[in-house]
Amino acid sequence: MPGGISLLDADGELTEMSETAFAAEVDFQLLLARHPSLLAGDQIDPGEPRRWLLVAREVGVPDQEQGGARWSLDHLFLDQDGVPTLVEVKRGSDPRIRREVVGQMLDYAAHSVLHWTVEMIRGWYEERCEREALDADQGIAALTGGAVPADDFWPRVKTNLQAGRVRLLFVADVIPPELRRIIEFLNRQMDPAEVLAVELRQYAGGALRTLVPRVLGQTAGAVERKAGSSRPKRQWDETTFLAELARRSGEADAGVVQRILDWARDRGCQIWWGQGAQDGSFFLLVPLATDRASIFSVWTYGRIEIQFQWLRTKPPFDDEARRLELLDKLNSLPGVAIPRDGIERRPSFPLRTLTEPGVMERFLGVMDWLVGEVRGGVRAPQTRC
Repeated sequence: MPGGISLLDADGELTEMSETAFAAEVDFQLLLARHPSLLAGDQIDPGEPRRWLLVAREVGVPDQEQGGARWSLDHLFLDQDGVPTLVEVKRGSDPRIRREVVGQMLDYAAHSVLHWTVEMIRGWYEERCEREALDADQGIAALTGGAVPADDFWPRVKTNLQAGRVRLLFVADVIPPELRRIIEFLNRQMDPAEVLAVELRQYAGGALRTLVPRVLGQTAGAVERKAGSSRPKRQWDETTFLAELARRSGEADAGVVQRILDWARDRGCQIWWGQGAQDGSFFLLVPLATDRASIFSVWTYGRIEIQFQWLRTKPPFDDEARRLELLDKLNSLPGVAIPRDGIERRPSFPLRTLTEPGVMERFLGVMDWLVGEVRGGVRAPQTRC
């Protein structure tokens, strides 16, 4: 393949790098599994770059309900909005890339939407995490930036799947012009599905390799039409948050949150309001001498989330025994039952729990203790939080 690039190092030495083909398709596939960022999420959505979570490789696609797998998809990813992203990898030298791969991918898309369930997708992901000794919930936290708990992420995947909101990605080291034209046509016609190609060029020189991804298929018309149907981000504040919470969860939950906010203000704590097209959030932050500690967050879908995952980086809760002490105090509240492994994550429970007589007072008592421990752990000046 023609073409090349040059790398200039800090010493002024120039390394000429020539474009080279991938040795084998399986090498190409493993590269994407290990480095999903090569799918160029920043080019797919420059305004809100796509991030990727690998569900599994070699995913079976049935051709009938409850049937066995007829086809095998190279990769299944999810993005931070829970959109299933089907990836098929071919080398440019493979003659099937011209036409056969298009029919193959359309088969995958049509039958996956019909016959996959969110339980299947979640199961494949958790099986991969178990094989690779990964924390499944931490993977989702990294994907969403901690904005969506795992138990609330999977319903979004289900909604996208049922709506046919999927993304098809053809990935090759060379995308032939005829395939590019087909992809552009499909992307214009298919809605809400998205059809794109990622051309991943490889350059080698000495011991170095450079990989250059380029997204193809995004015609101006298709981008404008599909962007117009997406929901923009919104900045939440106290007024909009309480109104949305009351609408979705009821006035009782909104009253709970109002009391939490009043408690936080009385103690000089900071409230960080989140952004989200669908779900609103705020995080309670305790200012420290040179830092802040995130204690808990609250969401418009009616849950409060304890930030154990972030607390474990702050003394004294970097000690597992102290996190277990906090866990015991929380679990002493009627209606709260956080599992032991919750001290490594961000477990949540319904706001409605705090509407029961006396429970709110006990919860705020635990939070007063927690704030004091965090401040004492860093030997901050003994002022109000």
